[in-house]
Amino acid sequence: MRSETDDAELELYRDLIDYPESFEDGFNYTTIIGAFFVGFVMMPAAIYLSLVVGIHLGPAAEWTTIILFTEVARRSFVTLRKQEIYVLYYVAGGLAVTGAFSGPVWNQYLLQSEAARGFGIADSIPHWVAPARNSLGIIERNLLHPDWWLRWPAALQILLMGQILARLNWFGAGYTIFRITSDIERLPFPFAPITAQGCLALAEASSKTETWRWRTFSIGAMIGLVFGSLYVGIPAITGAMLAEPLQLIPIPFIELTRNTEGIMPATPVGIATDIGNVIHGFIVPFWAQVGSLAMTCATFVVNPILYYNKILVHWKPGLGTIQTQFANQVDFYLSLGIGTSFAVAFIGFASVYRSIMAQRRRRREHPEAHRIFEPPADRGDFSIWIAVGLFVVSTLGYIILSRLLVPRFPWGWFFFFGFVYTPFQSYIDARMHGLTGQWVQIPMVKQAVILGSRYRGIDIWFAPIPSFDHGRRCEMFRVVELTGTRFTSIIKAELLILPIITICSMLFWQFLWRLAPIPSVAYPYANIMWPLQALQECIWVSATSERSQMFWQAIKYNVILGGFGGAIAGYMILWQLRAPVLLIYGVIRGMGHMPHWTIPQFAGALLSRYYFEKRFGRKRWKQYATVLSAGYACGMGLIGMGSVAIAMVQKSVSLLPY
Repeated sequence: MRSETDDAELELYRDLIDYPESFEDGFNYTTIIGAFFVGFVMMPAAIYLSLVVGIHLGPAAEWTTIILFTEVARRSFVTLRKQEIYVLYYVAGGLAVTGAFSGPVWNQYLLQSEAARGFGIADSIPHWVAPARNSLGIIERNLLHPDWWLRWPAALQILLMGQILARLNWFGAGYTIFRITSDIERLPFPFAPITAQGCLALAEASSKTETWRWRTFSIGAMIGLVFGSLYVGIPAITGAMLAEPLQLIPIPFIELTRNTEGIMPATPVGIATDIGNVIHGFIVPFWAQVGSLAMTCATFVVNPILYYNKILVHWKPGLGTIQTQFANQVDFYLSLGIGTSFAVAFIGFASVYRSIMAQRRRRREHPEAHRIFEPPADRGDFSIWIAVGLFVVSTLGYIILSRLLVPRFPWGWFFFFGFVYTPFQSYIDARMHGLTGQWVQIPMVKQAVILGSRYRGIDIWFAPIPSFDHGRRCEMFRVVELTGTRFTSIIKAELLILPIITICSMLFWQFLWRLAPIPSVAYPYANIMWPLQALQECIWVSATSERSQMFWQAIKYNVILGGFGGAIAGYMILWQLRAPVLLIYGVIRGMGHMPHWTIPQFAGALLSRYYFEKRFGRKRWKQYATVLSAGYACGMGLIGMGSVAIAMVQKSVSLLPY
């Protein structure tokens, strides 16, 4: 159910890499060195950047690690195999993240937040989520305090068990569904070649051959270094020496809501200041960006109308972006988003159904298509029953753990989520990734079950319910396959990642939390955005509380039905007109974004489509844009790593008693 324009967009991502002739193990001592390098050097920068500017270090870590080890190999007269490079890429992507201990730090903030107190749930959050507000583990900002670890069930005990169960769960389910969708159904996974090409882009450097990839990456890296020095470096360094950091460029956006409220009441207005949004606009499909901009422009007109008609009743003059966004969600946009989410799921299921019917017709015409294809002998496959066993055991672990933590909740729903919803949702999403590269998700299932159960208590919202979507993991296995890497390499890599990410995440979150409260002015992005996220989470959590009715005030069934019907109608009209239906996906995407980010992203989309694509060609420019984006992320990441190092040293010295 796509137009020719949509197919042309997706065609750019097909057949960009040849199927490997053989498979090799990519895990060796180089991987181990790379893992420790990323864990102890890049992870603190990833955590710091997420708190200061709200960006992730993933691409920067992947590219920087490959560059470093490739250059070392060149000077040692050693050539790195593509399998070694991919496993380095995989390990870097798995470790250059905020890590598991971001959860406990977020939970301690939620426990103490104005949102939790305002909704009347602060005193009801269970101790296995975070210690009590009067605990020394909270007051002293100390993750090593016994209140976090020793009392069963303690928050960090649950965290570590979840880390192990999660890996068993996604690996078992992801591999099983990959075998079905890729080996048996032979789905193409159109975006997998892009990922494979990206992680191998600098492999040419190992053979001492400089190409367009290296030049493009260097340009992006220099842009990131120069802009990052102003955007990240100055606030980070001055924040270590002054009471408040000096920001030459406001982080994360320029606030204009109060300036425009006279002509556009109840409308959040601003401009995001990270030029990475412009580069991001180079990559996202153009018509999806048009849809997002259309939604943004619509809010500039619709919000004042809704305000004057007393629908947006919680907005008051003088509120900033965050308060305005939250008030509008309560009054209107939460319900509209639920309706459009159901529409996306419905459209996705319809597309899957049409694909299944078409496949059945092809099988009737070609009976040999019924044959189940055996996987390549040297790909590193193992019995599919082992994968199923891993999934079953880990799911039972989640069910038992959830039952122990929330004994009053109907246990049958835990089995439903673990053995019905998760496999079904993962398979549907994997098929959509395999056919179109797009996602599909059954919306609000967890929320609907919890609310429909009439359970009273907020502990269920924090329980480790086995409600997952492993569809993207299938695409990951396809990328591993296209790079000629044995699957056993990924198993070894995960066994290495688990202890490193646990130790490093705990150490660096502990260190940054001790330096300054999180959030606070020392971490500008978290200081602005975490209160909004807390308000949004408290709407759901308070829905099962006896003391709060905010959720039920926010749910408006007529708006939900209107959003569902409007999205379906718009999709069908565009499909009948053979217009790009990506517009609808863009509109729905725009509902979850403030205009602050949409406008610079659309500016990037215009530059991409009407200048760069005409100059370089569509396919070549998309390749350039992907590498340019990775280079920019790398440059920003390097500045982040340098800045956080300086800040950590200065803060550490200032804390010494002499």
